[in-house]
Amino acid sequence: MEKGEVCLSYKGVSKRFGEIQALKDVDLEIRKGEIFGFIGPDGAGKTTLIRIAMGITNPDEGECDLLGIANRRKARIHAGYVSQRFSLYTDMSVQENIELFGSLYGTPKDVMMKRAEAVLTRTGLWPFRDRFVGKLSGGMKQKLALATGLLHTPQILFLDEPTTGVDPVARREFWAMLYELNHREGLTIVVSTPYMDEAELCTRKMFISYGKILDVGTTDELLSRYGSKLLEIDIDDRRAKRWIMKCDHVEDANLFGSSYHIVVDDPVAGLEAIKKGAAAQNITLPESSREIKPGLEDLFVAFASRKAQQ
Repeated sequence: MEKGEVCLSYKGVSKRFGEIQALKDVDLEIRKGEIFGFIGPDGAGKTTLIRIAMGITNPDEGECDLLGIANRRKARIHAGYVSQRFSLYTDMSVQENIELFGSLYGTPKDVMMKRAEAVLTRTGLWPFRDRFVGKLSGGMKQKLALATGLLHTPQILFLDEPTTGVDPVARREFWAMLYELNHREGLTIVVSTPYMDEAELCTRKMFISYGKILDVGTTDELLSRYGSKLLEIDIDDRRAKRWIMKCDHVEDANLFGSSYHIVVDDPVAGLEAIKKGAAAQNITLPESSREIKPGLEDLFVAFASRKAQQ
């Protein structure tokens, strides 16, 4: 499969679990060589998309092809998978887990042992190959999960919220490995995440909520369609939203760390209105209050607010 070819496609895919509409009319194409992000809150449909791609479950409506093959169960021998929950055996060593998962792929032992050493060296786990998995840190466990997903040299790798509960340093190391796999080996990577800093690292991304695609594109393409004006004001007080929302020209306000990002229809008039509102609360706004460019997190919040209103 050549770089740029479609390696995963969803056409009119819908899926329901009882009363829950997990996916609704999903149309999407992912091309070889991409790092593609499924971005959305819990319950948005990200895991269901991956499970359908892997042939673990089937859509109620529509079609899904993996690596150009409609029979996804047959195609998934060429796919790697790192699940949301750590699923390796904690009472076995790193090496024993690797050997077990290698045997599940039917890899000859001598070939598997060479691959195991290579993949454990790449993930920094080779010195810990005799350590029980239960004694590993959270970041090392995720590296081991990645190692098992790479044993059979897949053409496409699926990762379902792989860094949940992992410390920031381990997250950076994990993503550095993904970038190396993508840039040096051309591995196509599909990752679901609720983290906007990880979404930034994806070459393209899709926002999904309540099973429906909200938008797809690069970071620049997505932000070009934001369409709202944004002010940043340093007020580290959750209660401030009550009076900010009463100010003229204000459409929405959300606390990001120690600052509010405030959606306005007119930045100049909006800032003046907020200053008046602050004065009525005996608050002096800092000189740093200004109009800013939106980021992916602002877009994520906007999508969530729009969906909640609907």
